[in-house]
Amino acid sequence: MKTIRIKRIYDEPAEDDGSRILVDRIWPRGVSKEKANLDEWNKDIAPSTELRKWFDHKEERFEEFTLKYRNELKEKEEQLNELRKIANSEPISLLYAAKSPILNNAIVLKDVLEKGL
Repeated sequence: MKTIRIKRIYDEPAEDDGSRILVDRIWPRGVSKEKANLDEWNKDIAPSTELRKWFDHKEERFEEFTLKYRNELKEKEEQLNELRKIANSEPISLLYAAKSPILNNAIVLKDVLEKGL
């Protein structure tokens, strides 16, 4: 597998980003589609609306969020395999909109893609 990076959608695109894939269910505020420079917007791989609202980016909930999101991803094997297929041929950047670089769904997704469920 090639490199899988996580990156905030608000950061400038870089030459070494590879395939840029937004992994949030909601389009990020203040980002135009042109500025996002996406190859794909994969809403289906994002946490469910209910889980996203429950988590609310609260640090004390991240551990439980991780467990619940990993559980949701068990039902997304087709989408996971598609992302793995891309990652096997080129680097990918999983883009997220959350403010925290360590408390977001992209970190969990990257781990699942690299290590499995």
